[in-house]
Amino acid sequence: MSFSIESKLGDLLDNEQTKAILEKHLPGISTHPQIAMGKGFALSMVAKFSGGLITDDLLAKVDADLKALG
Repeated sequence: MSFSIESKLGDLLDNEQTKAILEKHLPGISTHPQIAMGKGFALSMVAKFSGGLITDDLLAKVDADLKALG
C-alpha cells in the first residue's frame, strides 16, 4: 500500500513507519486530544482545520517522506 497526504490520518497513525514520519514533522500529532475527530479524513483535509499548524510546506515534506516508502 502506498501512502501520501491523501491517505486517511487513521491509516497513517496505525502504521508504525508512517506514524514516525508524522511525528517527525508534526511532533505530538498522534497524542493530540482532538486527533480522533480527524482519523477518517485525509491528512490534506485535516490540515485545513489545523488553524495553520499544518502548513503547505509541512504537507509537502510529509508527502515526500511518505511517497519515499513506496
